[in-house]
Amino acid sequence: MRFLSVSEIAKKWNVTNRMVRNYCAQGRIPGAFLTGKTWNIPEDAQKPMREVKQELTNNVLLNILREQKRMGLKGGIYHKTQIELTYNSNHIEGSTLTHDQTQYIFETNTIGVENKNVNVDDIVETANHFKCVDYVIENAKNELTEKMIKELHFLLKTGTSDSRKDWFNVGEYKKLPNEVGGEETCQPENVKKEMKQLLTTYNSIKNKTIETIIEFHKYFEKIHPFQDGNGRVGRLIMFKECLNNNIIPFIIDEEHKLYYYRGLKEWNIEKGYLIDTCLSCQDKYKVWLNYFKIEY
Repeated sequence: MRFLSVSEIAKKWNVTNRMVRNYCAQGRIPGAFLTGKTWNIPEDAQKPMREVKQELTNNVLLNILREQKRMGLKGGIYHKTQIELTYNSNHIEGSTLTHDQTQYIFETNTIGVENKNVNVDDIVETANHFKCVDYVIENAKNELTEKMIKELHFLLKTGTSDSRKDWFNVGEYKKLPNEVGGEETCQPENVKKEMKQLLTTYNSIKNKTIETIIEFHKYFEKIHPFQDGNGRVGRLIMFKECLNNNIIPFIIDEEHKLYYYRGLKEWNIEKGYLIDTCLSCQDKYKVWLNYFKIEY
């Protein structure tokens, strides 16, 4: 994919350079990323629509997350969610960044490193994951679609070393067969059909429960539609769908990682392993809500 500069995009959209930089900083241009102090913007990026003030939803937590995001408030549930969801989900997938480094990137948009090498992709994917969480919060009440899922993958993987590989297919389904945990996944030529069927079945369920959302996650991970990033995209989807269905969300953390893996693997034998793990993580999120005095 070809990327353009701020000035090139400003001329293309007939706006000021400052406005384009603001769009980028606010995460309103999917796929835009920083190299040093320079914004790189996808050539086919669309000019953001004028923001319309969102109506309050019937989900107190979601309203607060959106409001604190808009305010840029530090130290609240939005701030806590961004850091914990990003750190833990990336850490499950092998990121070497510490919790403190993750928090530092979120709060300052810089990285502090002392006497050790850091994988650049870990930094890029951390910054990208923050954008994914924002996307989930803003789109929480929209129906889950293939386009939305692909957008999450695009946001997560743009600017990484993977994105420069022709076969990787950022924001699109995989081209090459892959495995997860030594188990076979859906063949590339069957992914679109399987994803469409999974989403049709899921969206036809009127009253979704936490068990419904967890079951979707299991089959999403079994399909493994992308070359990489499936776990993080899948966990972002669970968070979004909890918000959409007025269910307290949860974050799979280091303490529960092995139980989470076991739950996915043993789903067809005993669904309770994965469900209990997610409920345990939900209890931890409730502790945070109690601390911040947020009703649920």
